[in-house]
Amino acid sequence: MTLDIIQIVIAALLIIAVLLQNQGAGLGATFGGEGNIYRTKRGAEKFLFWATIILSVAFLAIALINVVI
Repeated sequence: MTLDIIQIVIAALLIIAVLLQNQGAGLGATFGGEGNIYRTKRGAEKFLFWATIILSVAFLAIALINVVI
């Protein structure tokens, strides 16, 4: 029961982190609309990038624990 609640909270945070990432690199960047493909992440963008990775790993780990239990 507790793991289910934790997983729901992590899922909501993961959705928010993904939606807040670089809004300008949408469909236009796919067809070459944006020239700065190779650039370093700084500040909030870097935090969101790492938060997304950590939240996705935590979500996967809790999902696997839920399956085992």
